[in-house]
Amino acid sequence: MKKYNTILFDLDGTLTDPGEGITNSVVYALKKFNIKIKDKSELNKFIGPPLLQSFMNYFSFSKNDAQTAVKFYREYFSEKGIFENKLYNGITLLLEKLKKSNKKIVIATSKPEVYAKRIAEKFKIIKYFDYIAGAELNGDRTNKSEVIEYALKKISISNKNDAIMVGDREYDIIGAKLCRLDCVGVLYGYGSYDELFNAGATYIVKDIKELSNLLT
Repeated sequence: MKKYNTILFDLDGTLTDPGEGITNSVVYALKKFNIKIKDKSELNKFIGPPLLQSFMNYFSFSKNDAQTAVKFYREYFSEKGIFENKLYNGITLLLEKLKKSNKKIVIATSKPEVYAKRIAEKFKIIKYFDYIAGAELNGDRTNKSEVIEYALKKISISNKNDAIMVGDREYDIIGAKLCRLDCVGVLYGYGSYDELFNAGATYIVKDIKELSNLLT
């Protein structure tokens, strides 16, 4: 395989497991619309794609209602949900290895950048990253391809053959391909093998050990 000197990581489902916080935040938002959820695992599909589209796609909200739902979501998420999260075992060691190998490491997430930075600080991994790129709170730059391009620009990367995107959902793979980047799909997150394969992942790994071997 090629050698990559710039590694872009998705956040949710790739570096951290945010399932509890995200689903609790969605439940909170839906309650405001008198929608009750019996099984929170049904809401795992919210992990990965931009929130606005998810409320519109999965609950047939109008754009205005979806925007209101996002506001309600953030009421819970900004205070509680952001911390109902955990770092995947082995991620810190992987980041240390990459940093010692003089790799440039970036977070590229559709989550608002301000939240991504708070999460990286909470888990004491912020020191490993050359930049943390995310969406704006006003809804700008939520598509993964936009985030990736923004991240590459911020760290002055012009040679895309030297960079690779790591993520757990098809949105990460599609975003990387639109930006002409190679990409790794990870199976320990919230996407399936079929999802990642059909999206066109360059590589698919089952766990963080395999990911580490591939990147280092």
